[in-house]
Amino acid sequence: MKASLHVCDTIASKGVKHMKDLLYYQDAMIKQFSADVVKTGADEQGAYVVLSNTAFYPTGGGQPHDTGWINNVEVLNVEKVDEEIRHYIQEEATLSGRVEGKLNWVRRFDHMQQHTGQHILTAAFVELFDYQTVSFHLGTDLVTIDLNTVAVTAEELAAAEKRANDIILENRPIETTWVTKEELVQYNLRKDVSVDEDIRLVIIPDYDYNGCGGTHPTSTGQVQMVKIMEIEKMKANIRVHFVCGNRVYEQLAMRKTVLTDVARQLSVPEKEAGAALTKLMKAAKQTEKALAETRDALLAFEAKEFVHTGESIIAKTFENRSIQELQKLARYVTTEKPDVIALLVANNEDKLQFVAARGANIDVSMKSISTAALPSINGKGGGNDALVQGGGEKLITPEQLLEAMKSAL
Repeated sequence: MKASLHVCDTIASKGVKHMKDLLYYQDAMIKQFSADVVKTGADEQGAYVVLSNTAFYPTGGGQPHDTGWINNVEVLNVEKVDEEIRHYIQEEATLSGRVEGKLNWVRRFDHMQQHTGQHILTAAFVELFDYQTVSFHLGTDLVTIDLNTVAVTAEELAAAEKRANDIILENRPIETTWVTKEELVQYNLRKDVSVDEDIRLVIIPDYDYNGCGGTHPTSTGQVQMVKIMEIEKMKANIRVHFVCGNRVYEQLAMRKTVLTDVARQLSVPEKEAGAALTKLMKAAKQTEKALAETRDALLAFEAKEFVHTGESIIAKTFENRSIQELQKLARYVTTEKPDVIALLVANNEDKLQFVAARGANIDVSMKSISTAALPSINGKGGGNDALVQGGGEKLITPEQLLEAMKSAL
């Protein structure tokens, strides 16, 4: 979706002679309106109503659709289909004659804040670093733009964010105008438009001139703030995640709640939570490493106990042993005594698992054991001549599985 090519293309509502006559273009701040029902129907998306005019914005140009109510009937979706704006409503509802439309203003204003913030932030990246926005997505939590660069520094992000917030703080007017293709030369457009008629420009004077069919507030101050949250590498681009307006407060509240909880659990002031968490993670990794070394030592000791019996085949069953533990134990056994075979079966919660391994002085392929054992448990496995492993359903007892493996020898 091209972020800077949100240009309207055709007439979109029955009864409206020109796109510029649509209520959401006449005044994006309209919250309620009156109109006539000119058509009702249903399609694969559900029942819909077409009005003589509308302030409900349909999905398009990177901006999600409005919701709200027509009379007291909830508007669930708004889409432009076959040159008309369809307001999708509950199937059982019936509407006719003169009706009253009311927007879900919290949703609309949020979309206007995010969309306008995108214009401002995109223009900042172009102005400061000539990084063009190649795509734009307005999500339910975060907004993203993809910049046509393979890397962005923390300093560049901070500079672009500051420039965007300076423009917001200046409370510059946001103007819209409809122009012909010939008139475009009068404007310093951030990016070329892709249509030849019904061209609508959204202008922040002396800063950003952009072809766009979305809705925007009347001044930059209404965006309140832009905050970049994170970035990620996307093939040859950098994706910037950010929020504007009320979403900044929502993100701040969420992060404050999380930080307070982390600081409380670490018993440190919030500003020291990061350092304390780093220290805790380092200690946890050291403990995990020591625990793994202890487990390995116990497995090695267990293996010595097995081979001291003098048996040429070490056949054992266990309760709740992971396949990784069985593999390590089998290797310890066959390393300790190269002329033995280890056959190990674990009875785990929902399946039987096994490992078969041979010492260096044994010539028998362990694949024959796997071939014999797997059908009896409807299982799957893998490995090589020296060691195989597998697992399957509990169709037989662990002891029966072990006998099937021994029989293969």
